[in-house]
Amino acid sequence: MKATIDIPDDLYRRVKAKTALKGRAVRDVTIELYQRWVNESDEVPPAGASNWLDELRKYQIPAGMQGPTAREILEEGRNRLEPKGDQ
Repeated sequence: MKATIDIPDDLYRRVKAKTALKGRAVRDVTIELYQRWVNESDEVPPAGASNWLDELRKYQIPAGMQGPTAREILEEGRNRLEPKGDQ
């Protein structure tokens, strides 16, 4: 089957150059990429889903870590704004 698709000029030039350097045809590389894509897992993530949970876990604080609680940090921030009694 023949198909016509529009590819950005810059991208096509880069693909053409790389296939030439590797001694391959653009057609063969295109077919290989289509086959890989079709053979990928059919599991479709929900719309708008990303790896947000893994990203969030990067900032996870270890359970045994010592330090002030969120409440203590907030209280300290509030207290710094109140005028001191000595002034």
